[in-house]
Amino acid sequence: MRTPTPAKTDGYDKPIPDILSIIKDSYAELRPAERRVADVVLADVGFAVDASNAEIARRADASEPTVTRFCRAIGCDGVRDFKLKLAQSVVVGRLYLASDGPAPSSEDGSPLWSVVFGEARNALAAAERSVDPAEILRGAELVAKAHQVLIFGLGGSSTSLAQETQNRLFRYGVVAHAHADPYMLRMMAATLKPNDLVIAISGTGRTREIIEAVELARHYRAGAIGITAPGSELAELCDVKLTVEVPEYPDTLKPTASRYAFLAIIDLLSTAVGYQLDPAARETLRRIKYTVLTHRKGKVLEPLGD
Repeated sequence: MRTPTPAKTDGYDKPIPDILSIIKDSYAELRPAERRVADVVLADVGFAVDASNAEIARRADASEPTVTRFCRAIGCDGVRDFKLKLAQSVVVGRLYLASDGPAPSSEDGSPLWSVVFGEARNALAAAERSVDPAEILRGAELVAKAHQVLIFGLGGSSTSLAQETQNRLFRYGVVAHAHADPYMLRMMAATLKPNDLVIAISGTGRTREIIEAVELARHYRAGAIGITAPGSELAELCDVKLTVEVPEYPDTLKPTASRYAFLAIIDLLSTAVGYQLDPAARETLRRIKYTVLTHRKGKVLEPLGD
């Protein structure tokens, strides 16, 4: 059950173990007195990080040697090593460690509705205020003229947004491909030419792999559009900056609201591209709809391809 102490191997640092998960997973194997120490730690992580060995023992109604045994039982070298790993676990923020209140229970779901729909409205309003229409039109012109468009996004939201951008653009006849593998981003960026374009998506604008891929693309003189946070490193690299900042609601169980803003930007950009490419874009859309309707019954004004 003992976990190895982090050590450097081949120039890389092994990640510090998530000690909170180790405590929870090991709980059933602990002795009763050690479980009381675990209960104290999990109930108030901030206290456990700052408290002395004696203070933890007193709150757990256990001896100081028991606290030391607890630390070793979960794979730490002692109390000091335990405190270091515990402090690292808290780095993500206390929002993830405890609930602020009960889940919505009213029949109309009012608290749930206000959190989800309210944040979606706020995100869309932020996008409407922040995005420069002139930048949307500049971006659409770059897309319409590009030989090919590569869309880069990493992580949960940005990966799905990159795929959505591809879905928006190919329907207008744009040669567009979304990529979410870090190595593929670099390899694809290295193939680009001056008449190619990258659309890079990052909520923070700090994702290193995205930034490096865009730097490579710029090195080979491809154009770049950034859908990202204002003033970020990624935004500064791009020819066209489609930026918005959406403060997150402090509810860790709610999906991030910024994706609503980014989806609005993607729809603005792709619609502007459609107008740039009309009538060629309209003909491509007609072909897609014709193919779908001859494959199965449906209505003309149903979602395209649905």
